[in-house]
Amino acid sequence: MKMLDSLLSPSPARSRSITAENVYGEKGKGGMAQINGEIQEEVIRIGQIPESAENAARDLGRKWKVRPFIHLPEKAVTTLADIDGPGCFRHLWITTDKNVLRDLILRCYWDNETEPSVESPLGDFFCNACGYTAEVRAIPVNVNPSNGMNCYFPMPFRKHAKITLENRRLERCRVYYAFNYEELDELPLDTLYFHAKFHRENPTGGQDDFVILDGVKGKGHFCGCYMTWQQNSSGWWGEGEFKAYLDGDSEFPTLCGTGTEDYFGGAWGFGKTTFTSPFLGYPCGGDYKPGVRHSLYRFHILDPIHFKEDIRITMQTLGWRSEGRYLPLKDDLSATAYWYQAEPHLPFPPLQSRDELEVI
Repeated sequence: MKMLDSLLSPSPARSRSITAENVYGEKGKGGMAQINGEIQEEVIRIGQIPESAENAARDLGRKWKVRPFIHLPEKAVTTLADIDGPGCFRHLWITTDKNVLRDLILRCYWDNETEPSVESPLGDFFCNACGYTAEVRAIPVNVNPSNGMNCYFPMPFRKHAKITLENRRLERCRVYYAFNYEELDELPLDTLYFHAKFHRENPTGGQDDFVILDGVKGKGHFCGCYMTWQQNSSGWWGEGEFKAYLDGDSEFPTLCGTGTEDYFGGAWGFGKTTFTSPFLGYPCGGDYKPGVRHSLYRFHILDPIHFKEDIRITMQTLGWRSEGRYLPLKDDLSATAYWYQAEPHLPFPPLQSRDELEVI
């Protein structure tokens, strides 16, 4: 993996960054917020509420960190990025209070589509959804103290890109963000687009596999998932097999794993030890008691799962019962799936309500 070799050659790309002080990421327009109450025209145009100006810069003036954050109005959708292409997002950084991560919904729209290609609670997208912040030292997603959430999945767009954040709470939320992207002259015609979709089932169906990803038609590759798993029975919960149904598979999958912890890179029940690594991790959990919430991630970066027509990803939910028998579990599971595919994509099912997503 020669990820640093790209630094050896010049690039025609032009670097840009979208922040609360440069909402369209325009060249030479960073840090232009005023302290005299004058509202930037672009803040009004993008639809953000203008009251987030930082009073701490009142003695220093313009250019001195006047608007480093924004407020999301309660029960409303705020646009964070709205730019023309071609281009490619290279790094998303965002932070907010850790207690609101299930209440903020991230959506990304590519090339003026009306249905999002990315739709997930903010915390689940950034591998943090257990009600507290866990460090994640993966390559595509990186979470650092204190709740600094980073994503390095490349997100290309040919015509236009729009990123929004819905606040489902009954009170406004403060958010800091910086989205670094490249302006490009063109995208190759066969460029695949980034997608992410969330799903929760509480409780799981027992005899039915939990669905990580379904409803995908076209060609592309699955590149990973983040799961949260609250066990409702005592004992080991991770005997279930990972399955990938590819290109017309019906009853039996093409890929079938050996156990839940095996799929996420561990073995023998993780030895009740949490860990985080570049492509696989178990950052939260470490016990087998009812009510314990586990979080797990696996990124198929060096081993993407390719599909030409369609794909369906599931995970069995199996524990143990008496006499050494498997126990189909009725637990609280959620998953965010990440994949690339050629557009257009099929619309996602409606996201569940705030109450249905709440971690209690």
